[in-house]
Amino acid sequence: MQRCLDLAQKGLGETYPNPMVGAVIVHKNQIIGEGWHKKAGLAHAEVNAINSVSDKALLSKSTLYVNLEPCSHFGKTPPCIQIIKKFKIPRIIIGSIDPNPKVAGKGITALKNFGCKVIQGVLKKETDFLNRRFFTFHQKKRPYIILKWAQTSDHFIAPFNSQNENGTVFWITNNQSRQIVHQWRGQEAAILVGVQTIIEDNPKLTTRNFEGSDPLRLVLDPHSRIPKESNINKDKKPAYFFNKVSTSKNINQKRFIKLDPFNLNTFLNYCFKNHIQSIIVEGGKKTLQNFIDANLWDESRIFTAKKKLNKGVTSPKFDSKSQIVKNFDGDELNFYFN
Repeated sequence: MQRCLDLAQKGLGETYPNPMVGAVIVHKNQIIGEGWHKKAGLAHAEVNAINSVSDKALLSKSTLYVNLEPCSHFGKTPPCIQIIKKFKIPRIIIGSIDPNPKVAGKGITALKNFGCKVIQGVLKKETDFLNRRFFTFHQKKRPYIILKWAQTSDHFIAPFNSQNENGTVFWITNNQSRQIVHQWRGQEAAILVGVQTIIEDNPKLTTRNFEGSDPLRLVLDPHSRIPKESNINKDKKPAYFFNKVSTSKNINQKRFIKLDPFNLNTFLNYCFKNHIQSIIVEGGKKTLQNFIDANLWDESRIFTAKKKLNKGVTSPKFDSKSQIVKNFDGDELNFYFN
């Protein structure tokens, strides 16, 4: 099952809206086939694992390990339970039950009806955690929310505007930490900031410092203050701007969306209905604090650098116990889970 998780992890950022799944086929204590779900719309892990077995006659005497319950419905590909039935694989070992209402135990029931021996809950904690975005989306009916910010050792996240030199961005963290952040962006479905971040920093919100897919860019802009000349407004990449005023058609990959009422719950309902499964929030203090105060977050990633500012914009008020600590060339990174 751990091998299934290792394989599934390879699909991080590529399988939305599908979960990450790895599958391993074992015959007489030897792995004879394995595969993972590489991208939404392509074959699922079980299919790839079965296709990798050179001698298909062995399948009827083998065990299939998979970290998530095999699907039982038609989507962009046929249900995986059918290929398991076709090759008469007798034993199925499963990590987690699929929370998607379209599956949610139906795959296990079908496999048992086929005569398969099914064991579930193997490394369940680990398999649930791997697909925490997928589970949160289906169980809480909202995206998985990651808060991210960088702070100085004296707990400031930015200088006051007057402290910026020639409008340049004051970087708190080092190049290695910033590259990691770009890697994270490619792992999530969307990235969110408030309009003030666009006005002050003019970010691109892409993965330009790390190879990967750009996330969908979301901006909370209640009074439609987005500068016309901002990078996010001028480029040809998709961006959604949420406001209190009006909704307009998709123009040059940009959407202007009215939220009524304008609040985080309405915003997250929109994201759920439009299948946005995860969001990394890289906004300023106000945006981050709004998520914290509403307890609408699942994971926080906070960099603390050795630099000091002495004055500036203070860090969000955040009271939680760090569960993972890493160090990147002097920048301390703390992970928190809600």
